[in-house]
Amino acid sequence: MTTATSKPEAGHEAAAENKWLRAYRQMVRIRLFEEQVNELYTRALMPGLAHLYSGQEAVAVGICEALHIDDYITSTHRGHGHCLAKGASPDRMFAELLGKEAGYCRGKGGSMHIADPATGNLGANAIVGGSVGIATGAAFASKRLGNGRVAVCFFGEGALGQGSLYEVMNLAQLWKLPVIYVCENNLYNEYTHFSETTAGTILGRAAAFGLESAFVDGQDVRAVNEIATRLVKRARAGDGPAFLQADTYRYSGHHVGDINREYYRSKQEEQHWKTERDPIKLHASWLLTQGHAAAAVLDQITSEARAEMEAAVKFAIAAPYPGVDQVEQDVYA
Repeated sequence: MTTATSKPEAGHEAAAENKWLRAYRQMVRIRLFEEQVNELYTRALMPGLAHLYSGQEAVAVGICEALHIDDYITSTHRGHGHCLAKGASPDRMFAELLGKEAGYCRGKGGSMHIADPATGNLGANAIVGGSVGIATGAAFASKRLGNGRVAVCFFGEGALGQGSLYEVMNLAQLWKLPVIYVCENNLYNEYTHFSETTAGTILGRAAAFGLESAFVDGQDVRAVNEIATRLVKRARAGDGPAFLQADTYRYSGHHVGDINREYYRSKQEEQHWKTERDPIKLHASWLLTQGHAAAAVLDQITSEARAEMEAAVKFAIAAPYPGVDQVEQDVYA
């Protein structure tokens, strides 16, 4: 009897261990991807700017690990982490950043417009709050088709000033659409602390429409995943939309060129988040103390991820640009 009951328990523990190791791997991959993006920018190999997701990895990973591959997400101008967490390939992402034909949008979208329908990624968006209607529309289609898919709409706290967000939340609640609005509150609307631009509370906005709403520590990947799993299950069951506030922090500036940030936030603040609140360090500590992984295993994961990103960059640099004959292709008005 003891042997028979121990097998499922052992299997459950192994599955949980694999899940949290996978979450660690995904966060490390995102962090190292962004390091390479910054390197490409400083080497003048990447046209334009990029907005790094470093520091916010637990939000994207915790939520996307609760989704099916065919569930939908929409992203933001700071969207590399969302894309990778949902299953995008680093080599094609780097190719897109460098304007190469092998990129997800054949080099015509760049950092802020990466989309990958094969993994349910309906696209990043350079317009603040620009994807809220897309996510809600996807959720509407899912309900009409009865395919059981859920849509997750990522946006920053700066989007709370966009009226379109409130229009779609109103419709989503009226029609009980399977969409989850995820506000990644990284504290700064570009160069201004959100407290200077946001009256009232963030969750109060969702409450006004009667949405199921919740708050989570965006630096704790396990906490994010737990609440995301509940909200996704709820939406998939037909119980309507939800709103999640995930407090987090961006380590870098608003974009890769935002180097001197002391005029709007202190180095001490940045250092505190990097040393005391880093999502990767916090999760690594938990994995070690719980006995889910040895330090050597975590080191190996980091080494493998670094090699993966370096190879992806080499692929993108060597890839050809789209030809002049393609200038009018894949362009929609």
